[in-house]
Amino acid sequence: MDVIEERSGVDAATPPPVRSRRRRGLAFDLTALALIGVLLAGAIGTTGILMYRHLYSPTAFVLNYLDLLGRGQAADALALPGVAIDSATVPNADLFTSASDALLRRDALAPLTDATGIGEVPGDDGTTLVTVAYTAGTYAGQSTFRVRQAGWLGIAPAWRFTDSPLAVIDLTVRGAMQFQVNGFEVDKRQVSPAQLDADPLAPVALLVFSPGLYSIEIDTPISASPGVAVLSDTPAADIPVDLQTQPTAQFTAVVQEQVHAFLDSCTTQQVLQPTGCPFGFTVRNRIVDAPVWTMAQQPAITLAPAGANWTIERTEATAHIQVGIQSIFDGSITPVDEDVPFFLTGEVTILPDGTASITVAGTD
Repeated sequence: MDVIEERSGVDAATPPPVRSRRRRGLAFDLTALALIGVLLAGAIGTTGILMYRHLYSPTAFVLNYLDLLGRGQAADALALPGVAIDSATVPNADLFTSASDALLRRDALAPLTDATGIGEVPGDDGTTLVTVAYTAGTYAGQSTFRVRQAGWLGIAPAWRFTDSPLAVIDLTVRGAMQFQVNGFEVDKRQVSPAQLDADPLAPVALLVFSPGLYSIEIDTPISASPGVAVLSDTPAADIPVDLQTQPTAQFTAVVQEQVHAFLDSCTTQQVLQPTGCPFGFTVRNRIVDAPVWTMAQQPAITLAPAGANWTIERTEATAHIQVGIQSIFDGSITPVDEDVPFFLTGEVTILPDGTASITVAGTD
């Protein structure tokens, strides 16, 4: 009996069978694995959402376009789906398809930074309106683009612009054939459909990226104009820009020198009315010798814009004549030695080869 009681005491203190412990351990492991699975699924889901937002969403597509522009990769931006002009969907298609692509290059781009998405709004036609903010040069801007899904990249959606983000600057420059856009040199004859026969006053259509800041300046030996900054912030927009240049001091000095030389040549004609000249002298009697002309006061030239060319504003000058006059009544001779004031105007025409043709005329 003692032995039986001792064995009974030992059995009461013996741990549970191994199979029972294994079952409890397996249950714990399964619970832990399930919890890890839930957490992992949540992490994968969160990562997928973040990847979609940053890489595959409509906003990510638009921000990639802005990033390419900001890094000066104009060719890559132009190659994105929907950027190239589709005449079937673009308003003013004739203007856009005939516009020059000279500014769709790195050299004509201004800095574009701080691009960020503001919001996405689904459209009724299956498009998505994406609004972004950015800094173009020193200007804060905001633009909205329409994009739509264009297939898949594996399991991720691909996107394209529904409306091209390109715009057109319809530029008229008066008084110059050359201009600069963000420092990039452009000649009207290079970007006009008429080329060498381009009308100096006809506007030229220039394709530009939107968004983009375009600073237009004229600084030539003949004419100049203060710069004007154009912020292209609306896709498919037609932006009219009209610039009137002013003559440079250098050009005015050249015209003045040529006018002075012309008037000096007039004084070599020993007649009372020099041919083609803005001054002369009238007498009712005879002259006894050839008149001698000199310029007592040369005119001060001021140029004013006149379309693609320039006018010489009305200005005063003074010639001087010396001549002997013989009376037809009594034959007496009277020496004449006097100033002859006169007024002149003129036109300065810029020829296709860049030279200037100057015409001077007398006026009352």
